[in-house]
Amino acid sequence: MPVLFNLRNHKSKRKALRNRSTFAEWRLWECLRHSQFCGYKFRRQQGIGKYVVDFYCPKLKLVVEVDGATHSTLQEIEYDGKRQRWLESLGLLVIRFTNEDVFEGLDNVLIRLKEVCVVRERLLNHP
Repeated sequence: MPVLFNLRNHKSKRKALRNRSTFAEWRLWECLRHSQFCGYKFRRQQGIGKYVVDFYCPKLKLVVEVDGATHSTLQEIEYDGKRQRWLESLGLLVIRFTNEDVFEGLDNVLIRLKEVCVVRERLLNHP
């Protein structure tokens, strides 16, 4: 299997994205970093193939995306769909939240994410 994670030629792109995270991404990251979220290790701005995802949990093969206003145009919706289908073809699960979800209901986002993590772990450990 070819190397798909954190390709060297995308390192500067990942770094730039980390340095200019949206406030919603930063806010969620504060809850996920250092394996403090239910003991799961999340990575921020993880490269997967030619794409960079907001957050990735390797143990659960789980991608978490935080979508801002730029994800509402037809062109971006089509791009996100293509990107998501490719990630899912690798056996990854993609879950999306909006900036508004994070700003207006961070507790609800964390509850939903915990539910997804628990179910995902069961599925991966008991095929």
